[in-house]
Parts: sequence; C-alpha cells; structure tokens
Amino acid sequence: MSRALPKYNKRRVGLAGGAAAVALTGAVIAGTALAGESSEGGGADARTLAGPGTVSCPDVAPQLPAIPASAQAEVDRNLALLDQQITEANKRLVDTVGQGGPNFVQNAILGPLEDKRVATVNRIATAIGRTADRPAGLDSLAACSLDAQGDPAAPGQEETGGTETSAPPAGDVGGDAGAGGGDAGAGQDGDASGVGTISCPDVAPQLPAIPASAQAEVDRNLALLDQQITEANKRLVDTVGQGGPNFVQNAILGPLEDKRVATVNRIATAIGRTADRPAGLDSLAACTLTK
Repeated sequence: MSRALPKYNKRRVGLAGGAAAVALTGAVIAGTALAGESSEGGGADARTLAGPGTVSCPDVAPQLPAIPASAQAEVDRNLALLDQQITEANKRLVDTVGQGGPNFVQNAILGPLEDKRVATVNRIATAIGRTADRPAGLDSLAACSLDAQGDPAAPGQEETGGTETSAPPAGDVGGDAGAGGGDAGAGQDGDASGVGTISCPDVAPQLPAIPASAQAEVDRNLALLDQQITEANKRLVDTVGQGGPNFVQNAILGPLEDKRVATVNRIATAIGRTADRPAGLDSLAACTLTK
C-alpha cells in the first residue's frame, strides 16, 4: 500500500494542474472576447469601445474676412459657441461609449454637431453681412470628423475650458435654436414602445409677403422643411428599439431642430435681401413626437 500512495498523490497533482490550466485558458478566452467585442461595426464607432477619440473640426476664424466693428461681439460669441459645441460633442463621445450600432457616432454626435455648426456659421455670416459683404462658403467648414485614435483635435479646435453641459443637442446654447425644444422631449420614456410621428410647426403661414426675387429660394427651403420631417419619420421607423430613453430626442428630434433652424434662417435671409427680414422664425424649429 505504501507504493500505491505516491501514484495516487501524483495523479491528484496531475488533475489539479489540469484544472488550473483549464481555468487559466477560460480566463484568457474571456479576456479575448471582451477585448474583441467591438469588431462588429469595423468602423470608427466600433473603436469607441476601447477609447472614444476626439472630434476634429475645421477652424472657422481664420477663414473670415475683415469683421466690421458692429459685428465683432456677435461674431466672437458665435466663434465661442463653435468651441463649446465641440466640447459638448467630445463629452457626449465619452458618455455614450459602446451605445448604439455602427453608425451611432455619425447619427447621434457628428451629424447633429454639423447641423449646429451650419446654424452658427450662418449667424456669423449674417452678422458680417449686415454692414459688409456676406462671406460665402462658410457652410463647407461645418462638417467634423472623429479621430478614433484619441489624438488631439485640429489646431484651433481643441476642447475648450468652458462649462461642459450634458443637455441634449437640441439647440445651440444661447443661439437661435431655442431653449432646447423642451416640449419635444416630453414623454420620451423610450422609443421601443411605439413609432409615432413627428409634428412640427408650419412655417409658411408665419411668413410675411415674400418678394418675387426671393420666392424660388423660399419655396425650395419650405420643401426642404417637409423633406426633413419625412426623413426624421423614416428614421423613427428604422431605429425602433435602439439607444436609451433619450435616443429619440438626441438622435432624431434634436438634429431635426438644428436642421430646421438652419433652413428657416435661410428663408429669413432670402426675404431680408429685399425686404424686412422676418424675426422669430427660430421659434418654429422645435418639433414633438406624437404617439
């Protein structure tokens, strides 16, 4: 019996070692699975699971002409707003890491940011255009990109030290987009319970007499307002069940409001070239979801 005991002990050691190897292998497999779970999208958004990266936008200030003294304060305010918008977008990148599908960053962050920037650079152009030649082509500076490697943003567009806010991107803070379209978010407990439809104020009845020289441009932008609502309703259907409780507000209603702000500003500018520029059209930008 004394000879059998070493064999028994040896067998126990072998079993214990095998169990440890299995456990270690399982840990390695689990770690590998967690590290690779972002491979589904294959794009920049998928890499945000490892690191959110930073938003990079063209610098607007160097592209501006000489700024009239009467417009300087308004231009400075909107340039600061452009920086604030980037700061908020970068914060949202961090807050939403891993959310949504492969196009989440484009649809919920970069797209809305571009719409905000279009509205803001249009305000800059309008401010300058009141007493000097209106700068053209600023809209081409609105689109931003995601540096998914986390490198610094483009020169002049670093994250500012201003106050960061977690408010949904439904309107420019302190700008013409209104106070965030508060009523548009009412009842948004989730978008999976039903699709619903989007309701927006009708702009055409609120317009003054339209000069003949502006009629074509106004008609084109009124048609664009309808198209924007159609696209938003389609997006409601296509994204049912995606995102968290604020997905509809952040990814559909907010971006829609920003688009409408830019569009009604173009309408006002077209009329204002040969008649009194209509005021207050921005108040018609916010839309609501009706279920």
